[in-house]
Amino acid sequence: MTPLDISLPGPSSSSDKNRRLFSFLAFLATVVGAGNRSTSMPSPFDEEANTLLSSRSPEPNDEEEKAYESSEKIIVPGAEDEEREGEVRRFSWRKLWLFTGPGFLMSIAFLDPGNLEGDLQAGAIAGYSLLWLLMWATMMGLLIQMLSARLGVATGRHLAEHCREEYPWWARVSLWVMAEVALIGADIQEVIGSAIAIKILSRGVLPLWAGVVITALDCFIFLFLENYGVRKLEAFFALLISTMAISFAWMFGETKPSGRELLIGVLIPKLNSKTIRQAVGVVGCVIMPHNVYLHSALVQSRKVDPNKKNRVQEALNYYTIESTIALIISFIINLFVTTVFAKGFYGSKDADSIGLENAGQYLEQKYGGGLMPILYIWGIGLLAAGQSSTITGTYAGQFIMGGFLNLRLKKWLRALITRSFAIVPTMIVALFFDTSDDALDILNEWLNVLQSVQIPFALIPLLTLVSKEQVMGDFKIGHLTKVVTWVVAALLIVINGYLLLNFFSSEVNGLLFGSIICVILAIYVVFVSYLILRGFDLLDQFLSVVCKRFS
Repeated sequence: MTPLDISLPGPSSSSDKNRRLFSFLAFLATVVGAGNRSTSMPSPFDEEANTLLSSRSPEPNDEEEKAYESSEKIIVPGAEDEEREGEVRRFSWRKLWLFTGPGFLMSIAFLDPGNLEGDLQAGAIAGYSLLWLLMWATMMGLLIQMLSARLGVATGRHLAEHCREEYPWWARVSLWVMAEVALIGADIQEVIGSAIAIKILSRGVLPLWAGVVITALDCFIFLFLENYGVRKLEAFFALLISTMAISFAWMFGETKPSGRELLIGVLIPKLNSKTIRQAVGVVGCVIMPHNVYLHSALVQSRKVDPNKKNRVQEALNYYTIESTIALIISFIINLFVTTVFAKGFYGSKDADSIGLENAGQYLEQKYGGGLMPILYIWGIGLLAAGQSSTITGTYAGQFIMGGFLNLRLKKWLRALITRSFAIVPTMIVALFFDTSDDALDILNEWLNVLQSVQIPFALIPLLTLVSKEQVMGDFKIGHLTKVVTWVVAALLIVINGYLLLNFFSSEVNGLLFGSIICVILAIYVVFVSYLILRGFDLLDQFLSVVCKRFS
C-alpha cells in the first residue's frame, strides 16, 4: 500500500479541517485494525476509510506478491467463457491433461527420503501389518491437500497470503517462522537423502558433504526449467516420479514379496505395542507442513477466474481427479518400498538397525548382484526422491516467504535466499554426522519430531480459512466436511503428540534441560490453543461477551 497524503495544505474552512481530521482518524483506525481484520468490530470510520483508501491507493493485486504472474498461467480452453447459470460441462480428457501437474508436484512430499525411511523401517520391523495404515494415512493426506487446493482455487490466493491477512502481526510472524523452520528441517532430510544416494552410486568415492554440495546446485536446474514455463517444470518432475516408480517396482519384482500377505496387510488393520512407534512414524511422515502451503499456490498456475462459480467448481473437480491419481501412485511406490524390506528383513536380527544410510548395504548383502545390482536400483530411486523433493522445497519456500512477507523479488533471488536457508545447516550436519550410521538415525528422529511439532501451524490455519464464508464464499466447506477434517486434524495432532511425548521422555535428561523443554512446550500448547479457539470463533465470542459486560 502506498503512503497516503494526509497533509493539510493552506488555510481552509472549519468543515474542511474536520473532514480531513476525520479522514486521518479513519486511516489510523484502518491501520490499527489491519493486524486483526477478522476480529475487529465494525467501526464508524469504516465507510470513510474504504472511500479514502479506494480513491488514494492502487489496486491490491498490483502491490501484492503473486504465486504466478498472469502471463505465466496456463489457459484452459473454455475456462474464461461466459458463465451460464446452472451450466454443467461434460468431462474432457484434454482439460484433465491441462489441469494435471500441481497434484503430482504435491505428491512428491509423500515420496521424500524421510517417507522412504519410514517405509523401510515399518517393513523391516512390522512386516506387512502396517500397510492398511499407510493407505489410510495417504487418504487423510489427500483430504488435507484438497482443502489446500480448494482455498487456492476459490480465492485466487494461497495459504501464506491468507495467513498474512487473517492473523495479527505477532501470530503471522510466528506462523512464518514455524513454516520456515519446518521447511529447513524437511530440506535437511531431503538433501541428506540425495547425498546418501550419490554416495551409494559413487561406491563411497563422494562423501556425504560432497553430495550435499551437488544437491545444493539443483536450484539452478529449477531456475533453468522455470524460465521455460510451468509445463516444462511439471514434465521434469513427472520424469523423476517415473524414475522412482520404475526403480522401486524393479526392486519389488526382484525380491518377490508375498501377494497374499500384502493384500491382508492392506485390508485388515493390525497394531500392537511393538509396532506402535513405526505406526506413528508412518502417519507423521504423510502430512508435511510446507506441502500444505505449496499446493494452495500450485493450483493457481492455471487461469481460473475465482468470481465465476462454475469455472471454480470445474477446476476443483479436475484437480480432485489428478491429485487422487497422483497420491494413488505415491501410495503404490511407498507400498513397494515397505514390502521389499518386509520380505527381506522382517523378523531378522538386523531389522532394528536398518536406516536410510545402510539400507543399500543390507539389500546388497541379502540379494546380491544380477543384471542390475539392487544396491544401484535403490540408489537411483533414492536420488530421484531426494532431488525432486529438494526442488519442490525450494518452490514452497518461495511461496511461503513471498506470501507471509509480501516480497516482490525476482524469482532467482527468492530461490537463492530460500536455498541458502537450508544449505548452511545441512553442510554442518553432513560434516558432523558423516562418521556414523547411528548418528544419522538419531538426526532423522529429531527432524521427524521437528516436522511433527510444526503440523498444527499449517493444518489449523487451513481449516480455519476454508470454514469461513467471508473467505471462501459459496465454496466454504459444509458442516459434515468441517467435522471430518477437524477430527482428522485432531487425530494427527494427538498421534504426533504421542511421538513427541515418547521422544522427549527417552531423550531429555537433566533438570535444566527438562525445565527449558517444559517452558517451550507450555508456550507451544498456548499458541496451538489460540489457533484452535480462533478457528472455532470461540475467542471472538469470548471477547464479545467481555466487551459487552464492561461497556
